[in-house]
Amino acid sequence: MRRPILSALLAACTVLAPFAAANAVPAPNPAPNYVVLDNDFLGPGGSNIQSIIPLLNRPGLTLLGLTSVIGDDWENAGTAHALRFLEIARQTQIPVADGATTPLVNTVAETKLREQQFGIIPWKGAWGGLGSIEHVPATQPPVGKLPEGAPHTAADPLPAAMFLIREVHAHPHQVTVIAAGPLTNLALAIRIDPTFAATAKQLVFMGGLLDASMMSVTGNADFASDFNMIMDPEAARITLTAPWASITCVGNVSNDIMMTPELASRIDEKHNAVTDYLKKYQAPLPLWDELTSAIAVDPTLVTKSVTAVMDINIEHGMDYGHAHIWPDSTAPKGVNLRKVKIVQSIDKTRFINDFVSQSQNALGTH
Repeated sequence: MRRPILSALLAACTVLAPFAAANAVPAPNPAPNYVVLDNDFLGPGGSNIQSIIPLLNRPGLTLLGLTSVIGDDWENAGTAHALRFLEIARQTQIPVADGATTPLVNTVAETKLREQQFGIIPWKGAWGGLGSIEHVPATQPPVGKLPEGAPHTAADPLPAAMFLIREVHAHPHQVTVIAAGPLTNLALAIRIDPTFAATAKQLVFMGGLLDASMMSVTGNADFASDFNMIMDPEAARITLTAPWASITCVGNVSNDIMMTPELASRIDEKHNAVTDYLKKYQAPLPLWDELTSAIAVDPTLVTKSVTAVMDINIEHGMDYGHAHIWPDSTAPKGVNLRKVKIVQSIDKTRFINDFVSQSQNALGTH
């Protein structure tokens, strides 16, 4: 009797299967994953430009665009380097928007005075790099000759702040804003549109170094300089007190992983225009911005973090632009300070392996 019963059950299943399929609840589609990368694109090569790589050709991710800001280089030069890299990577469908050419309040003259009063700022970006600020112009000069060649692609017609606002409102609560340079463009977007931060999905930023004074003595003073906050402290304060749904800080942890000749050679084992570019223009620097981008799109890289209330000092003294944190129990109240997730450690092996693979597969078709 077992065989006829089994046959009847199988026949019934065959008859009912189309009806079950027709009435089945479809599996939910994963939520769209959109990002905009705001950075001070010093180039060619180096951490700023390489922060684009973890965002290219990534399944399920749409890079809506790049926005450029003054910082490690003048804004117009950063835009040119970013556009040229996207041409080399055949990713010219990704727009690049010009952003702020000066901080909100800080100036070359203010920084000169600060160095006289409180000591040398190791890295001054567009305002003298590792050298002197003495002969730096007060306003942005024309773009010089680029070692990698001038871009043929034009920047997006919208200014960076308006570009950010447009993209966030086009995809409400779905856009991760990655900020790996000074926060001037974001602060401008927040001031223009008070709903901007709350309409984004989250903010992930590179900066907020803690215990930097000891690090500058025992380690590399340049790496210990919280440049993104120091360049525009007022913008950092505006940005970090805005009503983001979530803020992640990639600070001290980003100093621990370096671009080395060995890593560059490993990347270049698969030859293409991007890997050759990285090998040619490799810089022996921490992978600051690359890690920030990677964490923004893959938070499972984080193995340890702590949540704290963070603020940026905007008093024009020794600690102008320095980050400070509190536990919630002792933090100042009633001044709109926000809780920030501070990344403490990551899966370094997986990050490096992913970055190698992403670099080797960054070429697009445009």
